[in-house]
Amino acid sequence: MSGSLAGKSAVVAAGAKNLGGLISTRLAERGADVLVHYNSASTRVDAEKTAATIESIGRKATIFQADLTVPANVETMFAAAIDQFGSVDIAINTVGKVLRKPIIETTEAEYDSMFDINAKAAFFFLQEAGKRLADDGRIITVVTSLLAAFTDGYSTYAGAKSPVEHFTRAAAKEFAARGISVNSVAPGPMDTPFFYPQETPERVAFHQSQAMGDRLTQIEDIAPLVEFLATDGRWVTGQTIFANGGYTTR
Repeated sequence: MSGSLAGKSAVVAAGAKNLGGLISTRLAERGADVLVHYNSASTRVDAEKTAATIESIGRKATIFQADLTVPANVETMFAAAIDQFGSVDIAINTVGKVLRKPIIETTEAEYDSMFDINAKAAFFFLQEAGKRLADDGRIITVVTSLLAAFTDGYSTYAGAKSPVEHFTRAAAKEFAARGISVNSVAPGPMDTPFFYPQETPERVAFHQSQAMGDRLTQIEDIAPLVEFLATDGRWVTGQTIFANGGYTTR
């Protein structure tokens, strides 16, 4: 059937909870087996719950803990998925870290952490996916709608996500001969626990006011777009798709 992922398998980086968790279970509902990656031990329970949900749907699931800013860990993760499922067809990276801080107050350690998590990990995820995915695979990275914003405070967050657009375009060209599509999805500010610690109530209200319905982006707004790119959207490649209710545009 259209959109079916029967017989396919996926790696979902940061796939235990929030947007990543929803994507993991939605892919399973379409028939995919899923490796659920998580970063810290505190998220293991969420990863186990997501894996249990996937298995209750009738699909295979495995969990994998790793710091993906270490390229060797990315390699090991894909190897684990192939060992478990036989191949990998879909690679989705929802890893990210948000920081709102003025440039003059940002430390070197904060800068390094932001670029390691948002840019370095994304690059080596793309690299390993390009090596490991089966022909006609799909690679999707979550970035941010701040890439089209003119605002203060988010220099290291938007700045560290910005290179992923260039990585995505290059990968789309380099992997095209094998039928692999590569795209980025740029949500607006999302109603998740990662967003609120960075903002004041007044700024939250402002962000809400900039999108349709005076609300933040929900994970349920983004997961269907990722599903489309992973299934019927094979002719879309090398793109950054802004899904934000009109919050920003180019």
